[in-house]
Amino acid sequence: MATTGLLEAYFRENSLVKQHLDSYNKFVDFSIQRIIDRVGVIEPNIEGYALKFGKVRLEKPMIIEADGSRRAIYPMEARLRNLTYAAPVFLEMIPVINGVERRIFSEVFIGELPVMVRSKLCHLDNATKEDLQEHYEDPNDPGGYFIINGSERVLVSIEDLAPNRIMVTREKDNTLTTAKVFSTHFGFRARCVVERNTEGILKVVFPAAPKDLNLISVLRALGLESDDILLGAFSKDSQVQQDLLLNMEVDASTNAESAFENIGKKAAPGQAVEYRKRRSEVLLDTYLLPHIGVSPEARMAKAFYIVKMTEKAIMVAYKMLPQDDKDHYMNKRIKLTGNLMEELFRYAFQFLVKDIAYQAERASARGRRLAVPTLVRPDALTDRIRYAMATGNWIAGQTGVSQLLDRTNYLSSVSHLRRVISPLSRKHPHFKARDLHGTHWGKLCPNESPEGPSCALVKNMALLCDISTGEESEKALEEVLQGLGVSMEVATVEVDKGGKKK
Repeated sequence: MATTGLLEAYFRENSLVKQHLDSYNKFVDFSIQRIIDRVGVIEPNIEGYALKFGKVRLEKPMIIEADGSRRAIYPMEARLRNLTYAAPVFLEMIPVINGVERRIFSEVFIGELPVMVRSKLCHLDNATKEDLQEHYEDPNDPGGYFIINGSERVLVSIEDLAPNRIMVTREKDNTLTTAKVFSTHFGFRARCVVERNTEGILKVVFPAAPKDLNLISVLRALGLESDDILLGAFSKDSQVQQDLLLNMEVDASTNAESAFENIGKKAAPGQAVEYRKRRSEVLLDTYLLPHIGVSPEARMAKAFYIVKMTEKAIMVAYKMLPQDDKDHYMNKRIKLTGNLMEELFRYAFQFLVKDIAYQAERASARGRRLAVPTLVRPDALTDRIRYAMATGNWIAGQTGVSQLLDRTNYLSSVSHLRRVISPLSRKHPHFKARDLHGTHWGKLCPNESPEGPSCALVKNMALLCDISTGEESEKALEEVLQGLGVSMEVATVEVDKGGKKK
């Protein structure tokens, strides 16, 4: 009896779709403004003219009738009239003319955002049983889904490898040891890899980079120039030092300049020397480990991060360390509704920004007055979001993200809202990925999975599983670490005459 009372108390406080509601609320509170602040200013090809973005404001779901009247709309009306349950989004846009801000228009309507039923934007948020019945809603319905063109649709959680974490594995019949990091920075995801073959040759692979990029060239270009500093940055383990000396012999670079020259020759063959150097700098700053930073100041931190990746890869290759388990749930993250909406809104907002710049340039070329409300076409944002949510075709080619909510019965609806899908292909065996792993205990249900090709790639959360939505930034974690006396400064290596680190 005591256990039953405890479970009842837990479910009174925690809804079965709490993770979706929390994630969506976090997206509304923080993520939208952060995406807009990241863009900050639009600078079209008009001399002395720019548009600066301010605060964003979202209202509760509204509808504009044929006679022009505006009023609140509730979920049941959206279902019956085949409408989208969406909230209007308003954004401060300040024209900047010759460096002077003209605060003529305070807010501009930029589009509509689909609202999750029972989220903080919904009219049913914190509604009593009587209020719900008054608006023809089921008091037991947990919410956590959207209403798009009258259809109830759920964004299914996606299981993915943890970003910004070093994962070392042996591949291609143990002939290649790779240290991988899925470096993620403001929606840009770069797969950065340090590879070691059976001969001990080390390569660095990352987006837009040329093939066969030697590790030593990359480290010298990032700031570990001399041999002494390079050797001093790594551990004194004999196997690590042996592999390093071999790679230093193979590599032709001796300092940062020659390293940039080597990278430039591979990245932009046949181009001018200045262009080659600039191209190699852009590659290292923008595409290599972007989560550490995308400015030249972050190069030394990137160098030390690659040193750690290399050390781990060498140690796994020599079987001094075990390889990482990709199926361990510590190395996985679940993308909830808020994360998926953030990706979609970022993609749609970029289109809106380009469209505003185009409309401004066209109006200027025709000699029209640049009135901000006339430059914004709200459909540019609304249509892209609505299309993705209505079809399930998400950005980066993902399909089946948005699904029709299974309303066979109450249990099937709750089950659908707690579903977790894997991005792996259904056609391939993926035996290890389909296996029940010990770390699934208490997180995923061992029984509820479909038969056939989707078996164990489509999973369901355990009843008492709770997914945290994560911290807004790393600052909170840094504060905790600093409180424990951990220094957060990036180390710099000083070497004495004997080649030892000071």
